Amino acid sequence: MKIFIYSLFVFIIISCEKVDLLPITSEDLIEKVATFKDEKAVLINVWALYCKPCIEEFPMLIDLRKKFNDLEVILINVDFEEEIEEVKNFLKKQNLDSVSYIKRQNDEEFINGLNPNWSGSIPFTVIYAKKTGAVIDYWEGKKSFSKFKSSIELAINSEI
Repeated sequence: MKIFIYSLFVFIIISCEKVDLLPITSEDLIEKVATFKDEKAVLINVWALYCKPCIEEFPMLIDLRKKFNDLEVILINVDFEEEIEEVKNFLKKQNLDSVSYIKRQNDEEFINGLNPNWSGSIPFTVIYAKKTGAVIDYWEGKKSFSKFKSSIELAINSEI
């Protein structure tokens, strides 16, 4: 019995340390957003380790995920492939408890596929309505908690 409990404990520790960082394209991302229609509003945030404002707002994004039950937060990293381990280490330190994604598409295709009005600057955030899946708001650059909160609440409660 002790061996079973010890084995279970080790398994849980190893599982908790694992960070899933899955490749994604803009097409895959749009399809994923559509799966939440009528269930949750969706917030997509595109970020990178080299982006100081991205790193500064990251803990707030994790908090927003916990604060709003009707919100799905999808985090997309745009660092280079050789930095994947650094990205995973950062995500572990942030106590990210869900899957995260890394862009696996040409920059221009990804940018235009996600939002043709996006210049490519990061952090980039786009919020989709719960009811219809329509884009409610989007912006480039770091924003305040109140900006995120008001856009999320609109996305959750909007009839659009």
